[in-house]
Amino acid sequence: MGSMDRSKKRSHLLKKALVHFSLCFVMGFFTGFAPHSTATLFHDRPVKRVGVVPSAPVDHMERVVDASLIQIPRSLPAAVLPEGDADPPPPKDVGRAREPQSPSQRLLIVVTTTRSDDRLQGAYLRRLAHTLRLVPPPLLWLVVQDHADALTTAEMLRTTGVVYRHLTFKENFTDPAAEADHQCNVALSHVEYHRLTGIVHFAAASNVYDLRFFDEIREIEAFGTWPVAVVSTNRKRAALDGPICHSSKVEGWILKDLSDDKRLLVTSTDMNLKPPKINISGFGFNSSILWDPERWGRPTSLPDTSQDSIKFVHEVILEDETKLKGIPADCSRIMVWQL
Repeated sequence: MGSMDRSKKRSHLLKKALVHFSLCFVMGFFTGFAPHSTATLFHDRPVKRVGVVPSAPVDHMERVVDASLIQIPRSLPAAVLPEGDADPPPPKDVGRAREPQSPSQRLLIVVTTTRSDDRLQGAYLRRLAHTLRLVPPPLLWLVVQDHADALTTAEMLRTTGVVYRHLTFKENFTDPAAEADHQCNVALSHVEYHRLTGIVHFAAASNVYDLRFFDEIREIEAFGTWPVAVVSTNRKRAALDGPICHSSKVEGWILKDLSDDKRLLVTSTDMNLKPPKINISGFGFNSSILWDPERWGRPTSLPDTSQDSIKFVHEVILEDETKLKGIPADCSRIMVWQL
């Protein structure tokens, strides 16, 4: 009896081992026909790309560019570019080699300067960012700021969803106007050095826009200008600042306080043939004037980087108004409000 029990137990173990072997063989056989990627085996949970955020300083992650890195002489060869600048400028003839773009494809380069003493600056910048998010691409937002205040703004810019570059400077100023001009020059130096071809517009952080405005300025070939409504709630003041046009031709300029004029009429007596200075938010231009002035009728090339770029742009615009295009047609619609 004992030997029969042992023989039954042995045969049972043998059968069990045979079943296990058969199952493993069948599974291995069919597995050989399955695809090698595991992504197709799980249809209910698609595989997502995993991004790794480097633990780098904010200066590198946020594209914060110090002004000292972009004020580089034109004659400086690429071999001695400052360390950390990974974007050498293209050849000088790159702008001429490109095919003409349709207006809808032109890059808008929106430059915004800042003031450290403006307590509402963060709110203004965020509001402007929401506006720029609604503008069809391509668009690049250049935000210029004192290096000491850059960290907080960099954190905010990261969340805007707008393509931007955050440029900083370390110079100290006591004159707000001089600081504003310097910030404009920092932005224009960056545009020139990197050959960013597009339409440049200076957008104050407090500006309010009609979104159709951005479609209009993409039509600019060389220079464009438009009326700006300057509004001050504290002073209860509203003024009209900008060109008087016939069709798209500029015929004169006006700066008129309309606070007490309920009819909002503008007459010929209000018009000046030459403005002392165009409102910084009231003009735009093709950025290639910065590195290819001969293309736009300038007989000589630009001076070196000691050149005051924003002053140069003002001079070019005012010296020949035939190059200016009034926006929109007849300059008959306010599309920019400066608060």
